[in-house]
Amino acid sequence: MAELQDIGAFVAVATHGGFREAARQSGSSASQLSEAVRRLEAQLGVRLLHRTTRSVAATEAGQRLLEQLTPALDAVTSALDVVNGFRDRPAGRLRLNVPLSASKLILPRILPPFMAAYPEICVEVTVEDSFVDLLRSGCDAGIRYGERMEQDMVALPIGPRTQRMALAASPAYLQLHGRPKKPQDLLQHVCLRGRFSSGAMPAWEFHNKGRTVMIEPAGPLIVSLGAGADLAVDAALAGSGLIYLFEDWLRPYMDRGELEPVLERWWPAFSGPSLYYPGRRYLPAPLRAFADFIQTMRW
Repeated sequence: MAELQDIGAFVAVATHGGFREAARQSGSSASQLSEAVRRLEAQLGVRLLHRTTRSVAATEAGQRLLEQLTPALDAVTSALDVVNGFRDRPAGRLRLNVPLSASKLILPRILPPFMAAYPEICVEVTVEDSFVDLLRSGCDAGIRYGERMEQDMVALPIGPRTQRMALAASPAYLQLHGRPKKPQDLLQHVCLRGRFSSGAMPAWEFHNKGRTVMIEPAGPLIVSLGAGADLAVDAALAGSGLIYLFEDWLRPYMDRGELEPVLERWWPAFSGPSLYYPGRRYLPAPLRAFADFIQTMRW
């Protein structure tokens, strides 16, 4: 009978679409995973993976095997994790997939006290702004803003329940170019824009007394939303233009006077993020501990 370790190696490689990514997620080496898959193929007498220099994909036999193994291995993992619940303190690894905004604005307040309370849990955070398939990515849970969750996902509020977008500029910029009085004035100003990884460049949205105004301003700099935000902040600090970003992101600079709020009565509010994860009867102990912990926090 095939060794469970070899079966797990095949599932990891097939799920992540390659040996390197599977090795990164599992903590093994690519060569160890490759050797384990070869042993399993030799024992079964069937090729399970198509391998090229650029990609790895399951064969038809491999895909059928993966479909049968995945729920069985999930059941084994859940069964073993039940035992973890009998420990004095949960142990293991908690893998989170979060956007940059959450890693900067939400997790710094949560992780230090959580890690102090649960020193035997190792938290591994992957930061990326695109929406991901949690199971395929190998993560236990994710944090996202506003996306519609799949039907089998559980969502828990995490962080402040209401946040705002803010518009700001440096004192030097405002002295040179003047201060906008209404959102439409931004069409005559230099603005620092952001673009999603999908290629879409969102309009700047403003709300006031039930009125919504969408503005498509122009400017000399476009950054990727998330990863490039700090570059846009640096440009705004240098007086290069107006910046539109999370209020909590810009607040330290405004409190120090390095940036000044602009059109503050027009800043739109939106719902805070959620922790989401697949609905299961038995949650891994580290995830269960984290979910319980965030529900005790006040913002």
